[in-house]
Amino acid sequence: MGERRAALLLLLLAAAGLLVRFARPGPEAPGAVAYRWAEDRQSLDSVAARAARLARPLKPGEKIDVDRAPAEELMRLPRIGPAMAARIVADREAKGPFGSLEALGRVSGIGPATLDALRPHVSFSGRPEPPWVLSMPQSGDLAGKVRLNTATERELVQLPGIGPARARAIVADREANGPYKTLEDLSRVPGIGPGILQGLRGRVIVP
Repeated sequence: MGERRAALLLLLLAAAGLLVRFARPGPEAPGAVAYRWAEDRQSLDSVAARAARLARPLKPGEKIDVDRAPAEELMRLPRIGPAMAARIVADREAKGPFGSLEALGRVSGIGPATLDALRPHVSFSGRPEPPWVLSMPQSGDLAGKVRLNTATERELVQLPGIGPARARAIVADREANGPYKTLEDLSRVPGIGPGILQGLRGRVIVP
């Protein structure tokens, strides 16, 4: 809450600065003054609108979509200041939508207490992982498995531990160095270690 107040104060100070510019006479020609007035008025309106959004409390039953909301909208949530809102947006852009409250816990600094505080106020429009990703297929059953040497980025990103960045890296490595002969060959991709390989075992088809 302190971070939110600080951000709101900065926005109000910026608005005050623009008002001072309005009041201060300048040497410009009338046309330049009119143009500067219109430009500054637009900036002031933008600052005022942002300050109003930031100060607006959540209505009863109102929820914010964490998979789509910009940082300034996320700052309306309890325990979410400017720094945390920026981390949420950065994580979402790097790894894709969260899809659930539990997945939001992957953001550094968000623990059980914050998740509990957010629970009544958030929603998630991102697509969660399909059920088959969460359960091991039966031995000999190919349904739901991903063919590692032909899968697209969109298919690879559904695998546990494989986000958009790693999916792109797998496709790039496959194109540069040829198909994988064993699951262990996947370790040549930066960022993929024994833990991720273990999570993929039984969920991919190689070769």
